[in-house]
Amino acid sequence: MDRIYRVAQDHESFFAVERDGNLHRAAGDPFTSLSMGAPVRGGLAGVRILPPVRPSKIVCVGLNYKDHAAEQGKALPAEPLLFIKPASAVIGPGDPILLPPGVGRVDHEAELGIVIGARAHRVAAPAAWDYILGMICVNDVTARDLQKKEVGYTRCKGFDTFAPIGPCVATGLNGDARGVEGWVNGARRQASSTKHLIFSIEYLVEFITFVMTLEPGDIISTGTPEGIGPIAAGDTVTVKVEAVGELTNPVEDEA
Repeated sequence: MDRIYRVAQDHESFFAVERDGNLHRAAGDPFTSLSMGAPVRGGLAGVRILPPVRPSKIVCVGLNYKDHAAEQGKALPAEPLLFIKPASAVIGPGDPILLPPGVGRVDHEAELGIVIGARAHRVAAPAAWDYILGMICVNDVTARDLQKKEVGYTRCKGFDTFAPIGPCVATGLNGDARGVEGWVNGARRQASSTKHLIFSIEYLVEFITFVMTLEPGDIISTGTPEGIGPIAAGDTVTVKVEAVGELTNPVEDEA
């Protein structure tokens, strides 16, 4: 398994591949071909980690864990419930989640994301993995009070900084069950497994690409388990996905 990063060092940004614990500079891009070069000076500690991909959109799936539907007091959906986070919401590891003034409660939502590796249109479920580059951690930050006021999720989910992603794209994985956790200030708030997904990764690829074409770098965020909760300025939020990595962001009030 390789982990693909996009990093900055010496005023330059580039892709890097972590293999067997070593970080190497990479030529090319993840959607055509990557070739590994020399080791990166200082490894991960010597670089600033950027969002590993630049999605044109993040397609999110609501209520895709039975336990989360229960804690929200909502019936299980008969079909995937979709909404989109804009590209302008994306931030990377270590970047602050900014709380907009006057929006009320804002929550963390730890999720497994699927990064699309090739243009995908009307993809049948059995072929889904031919179009998947790898997996990524996503925090589906949500203005909860606004969500309760509205039918659509565009406003409550779409603020700038409300889509932390990273730290890498983990390749060579499959649809086996893996743990998903959400942590705030070192305390675990969410802990579940993708074995509890209502709609599988393969089915989501088929369902979503029947509606819209997914471009290389786009992300499907597969839903959050129970345990969502509020975050406040001064908090630190971490999303952990088994075999993928850990995504950590501080929380600040918008200036």
